[in-house]
Amino acid sequence: MDYSQFLAMKQEIGLLTVFLLVFLYDTFMPKRTQGSLPAFATVLTLALTVCGFFCTSGNVTAFAGMYETSTVITAIKNILNIGVVIVLIQSIKWANSEFTIMRRGEFYELLLVTLFGMYLMISARHFLLFVIGLEAASLPLAAMVAFDKKHYESHEAAVKYILTAVFSSAIFLLGLSYVYGLTGSLYFENIYFAITGKESIMLVVALAFVIAGIGFKLSLVPFHLWTADVYQGAPTSVTSYLSVISKGAAAFAFLVIMAQVFGTVYSLAWEWMLYALIILTITIGNLFALRQRNMKRFLAFSSISQAGYIMLGVIAFNSTGMASLMYYILVYIFSNLAAFGVIQAIENATGRVSMDDYNGLYKTNPRLAFAMMLAMFSLAGIPPFAGFFSKFFIFTGALQQGTVAIYVLVLIALINTIVSLYYYLLVVKEMFINQGPCPVEHFRSSCSERLGLWITVGGVVLLGIVSCCYNYLLDIASNSPMNMYFIQ
Repeated sequence: MDYSQFLAMKQEIGLLTVFLLVFLYDTFMPKRTQGSLPAFATVLTLALTVCGFFCTSGNVTAFAGMYETSTVITAIKNILNIGVVIVLIQSIKWANSEFTIMRRGEFYELLLVTLFGMYLMISARHFLLFVIGLEAASLPLAAMVAFDKKHYESHEAAVKYILTAVFSSAIFLLGLSYVYGLTGSLYFENIYFAITGKESIMLVVALAFVIAGIGFKLSLVPFHLWTADVYQGAPTSVTSYLSVISKGAAAFAFLVIMAQVFGTVYSLAWEWMLYALIILTITIGNLFALRQRNMKRFLAFSSISQAGYIMLGVIAFNSTGMASLMYYILVYIFSNLAAFGVIQAIENATGRVSMDDYNGLYKTNPRLAFAMMLAMFSLAGIPPFAGFFSKFFIFTGALQQGTVAIYVLVLIALINTIVSLYYYLLVVKEMFINQGPCPVEHFRSSCSERLGLWITVGGVVLLGIVSCCYNYLLDIASNSPMNMYFIQ
């Protein structure tokens, strides 16, 4: 084997280097310096993110075509890195708390392993490598969800997550077995050409199983039942990571598989499957979010609804849809992490996570209330914040199909946007209008929590104003090798 092929995996090698340095620091450094481990891990990940912007290269394949990297793939990995850096900044106080201090090294090591698995999912062009990445991204997350050993809810959430992950992987592998039986290959490109012009019940069943397996990672309805309980039971730092980074990686991997494996049966099979999934996901996510009073469960159902909007970038099946999907993930990272940053700051200081506890938050902690308000406005899609433009671009990409069905789908999504506006504004109403008997007392957030909120709020505001970010994503998507699989 030509070992020089490993040089194509620049970002993966960089991530493994970060993992080894964090592991060595956690294992061998004196106890008096262990308090600097969170900052050390954050700085290394930030350096990896910065280097990622200079690792752009043309389309490169390795290991007999099992692995591929390109400018688009590098860009989505950089977007995930940005989200990871924010999560690490926001989690510094929690990692150094008395409940976590003995296991904080495990948190960073598990997180980096899951990120490595997501890298493999995004770059895989063979289902064997994809499954390795999928399991590497899923199994350590169960340990992260169960990180609070003394909390029953954390144990319950981990059990639900691991059982659902096992069943979804089994369904996914069953679908792959059907695909292999039909085509005799697990290479994406070989399957693409082998199923061209084929119409069979087995192919439709195989496709349904594959969508179900990845739908678990994305929390698409009806594969979403684990989401609220896991988000509520897991530590908030883990929940924020799970809600944005894991979802973003799965969304892009889903787009790659649908286009480069099943692109030839787009209009015959999976277009209509996704129509149903998108409508169910957005609608049910919104309706259940209306009933929630726990902030973490509230954002869980919000994330389910947001997954439906992200899938509009897949159903668009064009370069504009791919660029809009990446832009939506980037905006969602800043918006959702801003909300989780406020939740985590309040939880670390008071232990409160109920929406009722936010009554009158503006009077006691006006800056936190302002940050949460901007996050809610962005998630709801209110202009001029970034969330409005992410929804606008993803609707535009979908509408380029020009069919009656896609117009109806976008109309339903727009109606659901109005519903989501109502429950996002409920949080704003609690903070600025309602007056509770026991409001959250005034407190000062830690430096790391304030820095995380400044970064996320800045992203929410600037991404809605600076157009060069979307233009860059659209440019690299238009020149991507994946364009040959899209409808022109």
